[in-house]
Amino acid sequence: MSQIKSKRGVIAILTGGGDVPGLNPAIRATTIRAIDEGYTVIGLLRGWAGISNLIRDSKADNSECYQILTEEEVNKAGRTGGTFLHTSRTNPSRIKKEDLPDHLKEKYTEPVNDITQEVVKNLKFLGVDYLIPIGGDDTLSYAVRLYQEGVKIVAIPKTMDNDVPGTDYCLGFSTCVTRTISLTNNLRTIGGSHERFMVLEVFGRYAGFTAMLPTLAGAANRCVIPEYKFNIEHLTELLSEDRRNNPSKYSIVLVSEGAMFEGGEMVFKDKTTDAFGHAKLGGIGDLVSAKIVELSPKYNRGKKVDVINQKLGYFVRAGDPDAIDSIVATAYGNLALDLITKGIHGRLVVLKNGRYDNVPIEVIVETKKVVDVEKHYNKERYRPNYQSIEMKPMFIMEG
Repeated sequence: MSQIKSKRGVIAILTGGGDVPGLNPAIRATTIRAIDEGYTVIGLLRGWAGISNLIRDSKADNSECYQILTEEEVNKAGRTGGTFLHTSRTNPSRIKKEDLPDHLKEKYTEPVNDITQEVVKNLKFLGVDYLIPIGGDDTLSYAVRLYQEGVKIVAIPKTMDNDVPGTDYCLGFSTCVTRTISLTNNLRTIGGSHERFMVLEVFGRYAGFTAMLPTLAGAANRCVIPEYKFNIEHLTELLSEDRRNNPSKYSIVLVSEGAMFEGGEMVFKDKTTDAFGHAKLGGIGDLVSAKIVELSPKYNRGKKVDVINQKLGYFVRAGDPDAIDSIVATAYGNLALDLITKGIHGRLVVLKNGRYDNVPIEVIVETKKVVDVEKHYNKERYRPNYQSIEMKPMFIMEG
C-alpha cells in the first residue's frame, strides 16, 4: 500500500550532482503545474541518496528522505539559486559497503553494491507514478537504468558544462557563462595594473563549452579545452603577442579544468573517485601559470612576465539564475508536465535548434556531447572560430 495518496497520481522530483542556478525555478514550475493538474508532488532529498536511504515502514521517520512540496514553498525557493531539495553524487548502482544505509548492511555485503531494486521498491512504497530527475549525465545515466527497470521517467538536463547529450542547452549554463564573463572583466583591473598574463581556470571536465563561450563573447584572448591538447610554448607565444598588442599590457586565457598539455593527461588532485568513477580534477591552471612564467622571457625580450592565476570555481555556480536559466527552467518544467499529462515517459526534455522538444532518454548513455573542434575551435589560434554562424543555435556550439 503506497504511503502517499493523490487525486490523480504522485510525481517525485529530485536534483543530483553539482548545484546550478536554475534548479529551484525548475522545481517551482514543475510543482505548480503538477498541483494544478491534480497531482501530489514530493521532493526526494539529496539526489539519489534520499530514495536510497528510505525505510519501507509506515512508522519510520523518512523526513530526511523526502518531503511533500507545496506551491507556497516552491514559489519562495524558485527565486533563488542552488537547490532547496539538496543534492549529492550518490550512485545507487555503486554503493560502497560503508556508505550503505544501516538497515541494508546485513543484506548487501560486497565492497561495492547495486541497490537498484531497493530504489524501485522505495518508489513504489511512496506511490510514485512519475519521477522527474534534474541532473547532468551522471545523475541521468542512473535515471536511464531506472527507466529500464520499469520506472516512468521524464528527465530535465542540468549542468553548467552544457554537456548532456541530446540537447543544445542544459540548466545552469547561461548563468555560468554570464558569471565567467563578469568575473573575468572584474579581474582586468588587476591584470592591467600589473601588466601580467591572466590564467583563469573554469569548470569543464570533458567539454570546453564554459571556456569557449566566454572567449567568444570577448572575455578572454584565448582558451584551452579538453577536446584539443595544447602546446604550452605556442600558448605562451600567443599570449605574449596579445599582451604586446594591448595598450594596458595584459592578456587572458581561460583554461578548462580538463584541458591537457600536448603529450600529457588530465591533472587530478588525488586518486580518490566519486560514486560515478570520476577523479577530482584540479591544478591545470597552476601548471599552465608556472610554465608561462618560465617561458615568458623567450617571447618578451628576455624579461619574465608574472601571472595572475585564479580558479573561478564555485563563484560561477553561486547566486541567483540569470534570465535565460529562469525562463528555460520554467519551460523545461512545463514540458515535463506536458508529457506526463499525456502518459508519455522515457523522455528527456530538450532545446534543439532554438525549439523546445523531447528525445528518448537513452540518448544520455548512447552518445557524448563535446565541442566539435573542427567546426568551432581554431587549433592554431586557441580560440573559437568566428565564422559560419548563420543558422546556428543561440549558443552556437550545439555539440
